[in-house]
Amino acid sequence: MTSPRLPNYWRQNTALIRTLLLVWGLVSLVFSILLVQPLNKIPIGNLPLGFWMAQQGSIFVFVALIFIYAKQMDKLDRQYNANPKQK
Repeated sequence: MTSPRLPNYWRQNTALIRTLLLVWGLVSLVFSILLVQPLNKIPIGNLPLGFWMAQQGSIFVFVALIFIYAKQMDKLDRQYNANPKQK
C-alpha cells in the first residue's frame, strides 16, 4: 500500500472499529444491564427478553460483530490492496 493511501485506510478501519464498539457497548451495557427491567416485560418463549439479552443475545451479537468486522476488513483490504497474499 502506498503511503498517501495509508491515512484513508486507517481512518476507515478505525471508523469501523468505533462503530462496532458502539454496538457492542449498546448491547452489553444498555440492553443487558440498564434496560433489563423494561425488557423483562417482553417474553421470548418462556424467558424474559432482558434475561435473554444478558445471557444469550449479547453473545450472538458479539459473534455477529466478529464476522462483520472480518468481512468489512477483507473488503477494505481488497479496496486498498493491503492483503499481502494478493500481491
